[in-house]
Amino acid sequence: MQTSESRIEPAAVILEAARRWLEPVRGALDTDFLAAYLTGSVLSAGFDPAHSRVNVLVVARTLPSTSLDRLAAAIPADKKPPHFEPLFLSQAQILPSLDVFPMEWLDLIERHMRIEGEDIFSSLQVPRTWLRHQCEHELRGKHIRLRQEYLASGGRTDRLREVLSRFASGFHTLFRTLLRLRGDEPPASTERVIEAVADAYGLEARALLGAWMVRYSRKTDGDDVKDLYRRFMVEIERLIAAIDTLRVS
Repeated sequence: MQTSESRIEPAAVILEAARRWLEPVRGALDTDFLAAYLTGSVLSAGFDPAHSRVNVLVVARTLPSTSLDRLAAAIPADKKPPHFEPLFLSQAQILPSLDVFPMEWLDLIERHMRIEGEDIFSSLQVPRTWLRHQCEHELRGKHIRLRQEYLASGGRTDRLREVLSRFASGFHTLFRTLLRLRGDEPPASTERVIEAVADAYGLEARALLGAWMVRYSRKTDGDDVKDLYRRFMVEIERLIAAIDTLRVS
């Protein structure tokens, strides 16, 4: 059941598995447990537990170093899907980090699902002053890494395929933020997010979809992968130029 344009309800089996995963973790934290949330791609259309991990944010009142061994021992081993990727934060870490990680916090605020505990998000506001700068920083860094990986690949298409597949998930939050910078609400579907970014910033949608297509499709041959990779780099460079001139209040 869809709850908003940017978030959908996860499958019941995923939600049940998340609650089972949380039970021993909550017990290890004891009175320090504050809240737990599902975040990330599990709240997006087309989530596939065979390829993606279930992101869980666990917030504790405190996380002293003396409690870490006990907490580590309580984290369940997930030998078969769904696999969980937990992020543990203390309550004191949140407010001071809003201006350091504005993109990540904005995505969490606008797309999360509480599993248990208190609502910590209703009172949070992300300073947007450095949001555009973080987007540009991320884009420039990723573009440099894409070019370096291409040069280091020695023309091996299997390596280029692996790089594009790995980078695909990393661009998703960034693309969602780029839509928010324009005042748009990101769609729940990854493909629609990418198409919306292409439309908003005057880019070629098919080229921008290149990394996503390689990650989830095995139909591309070697020449196709190289072409997609190069075209993807071109569109990221064009996107950087557009963000560089973007002014937000």
